[in-house]
Amino acid sequence: MTTNDTSASTHATVITDRPGRYGKQLASHLGRRNGREWSADTSTGWIDFAEGRATLTADDDQLRLEITAPCDQLGKLEEVVASHLARFGETEELCVEWQRDNS
Repeated sequence: MTTNDTSASTHATVITDRPGRYGKQLASHLGRRNGREWSADTSTGWIDFAEGRATLTADDDQLRLEITAPCDQLGKLEEVVASHLARFGETEELCVEWQRDNS
């Protein structure tokens, strides 16, 4: 099977009263296999996947997400991150709407 090596990125901003909590939770849960980091001091972190990387930034009322991965893996990673965040924030009915940076 041939893999598309061209990288692309996507981003989303999720409005929430607990952005730091969700950023830490995503990093902790999704980064167990390939690596992760979350800094409570800077409210930033990252998650390494076999296929790419997600960057997380928590501000006062929002969690900013960015994923960079090969084009053929981007949709899969969008779904993984969004579904976990939706599950973690089920009571808030969090919604992730990705916007692709590259086509």
